[in-house]
Amino acid sequence: MKAKRRIVVALGGNALGNTPEAQKKLVRKTAETIADLVEAGHELVIAHGNGPQVGMINLAMDMASKSLAKTPEMPFPECGAMSQGYIGYHLQNAIRESLMNRGIDKPVVSLVTQVVVDPNDPAFKAPSKPIGAFYTKVEAAQMVSDRGFVMKEDAGRGYRRVVASPQPLDVVEKETVKALLALGQLVITVGGGGIPVYREGNALVGIDAVIDKDFASEKIAELVDADELIILTAVEKVAIGFGTPEEKWLDKMSVDEAQTYIEAGYFAAGSMLPKVRAAMRFAASAADRRSLITALEKAKEGIEGDTGTVVYK
Repeated sequence: MKAKRRIVVALGGNALGNTPEAQKKLVRKTAETIADLVEAGHELVIAHGNGPQVGMINLAMDMASKSLAKTPEMPFPECGAMSQGYIGYHLQNAIRESLMNRGIDKPVVSLVTQVVVDPNDPAFKAPSKPIGAFYTKVEAAQMVSDRGFVMKEDAGRGYRRVVASPQPLDVVEKETVKALLALGQLVITVGGGGIPVYREGNALVGIDAVIDKDFASEKIAELVDADELIILTAVEKVAIGFGTPEEKWLDKMSVDEAQTYIEAGYFAAGSMLPKVRAAMRFAASAADRRSLITALEKAKEGIEGDTGTVVYK
């Protein structure tokens, strides 16, 4: 393993906020962690989620289309593109400021990124990713009738629209990411898992879906030949038996051990499971690659081997 590494950092929801003002405050803390890694000499690609943000944008555009006759409805892929720009704007400014405060003059750029999916992915037959606002049963039925949305009841809080979460197959702008890295720039890419598109001849067609940002981060990590994938979350390490008397925090696990834990049902589908699966996928892709799952504020210590959960082949 090289001392100075090319690292893809996947930021979790705790690194961002649910409103523009909250996000501006939170990304300052996030930027300090990223600057620590740059200062240590690592080459970084930053990925991030967009769940609250894309839902907020989608809801705002939806409400505007109903209240103002000249405001068109905004397709969901376009809402994803807007969220990439909005989050990237906050991130790149905060990271640049943090670097400049340390005397590091390094360009930071956000890239509107499309991620290729298969329109026949089984996920499209079983949409499961909730987005946007809560609705009553009557309102949900009307949306199904009028707009063909799939609506599901969400934990007794009302009904929400759900979309598919297909697997990422390719990143359209991967060569641009590589070129920017070669120029010494820090790149923010595959925001929110990327804008899901499928190929139709020479065209790229947007499709209503949300790609899991951990899987998209893993895909770009492979494509840019990263040494390490770091998945940042709310906890310092991965645990089995979480919240039980048998709780055990893991310093490391092989891909085979992780699979055994998955089969035993240790990781929740909407929480740690996709992170572990993405970490496994990257670690398994080459013998000298590894993944790290840890907390945002522990990223530097994790890279140095002092904390976090390392996943290896």
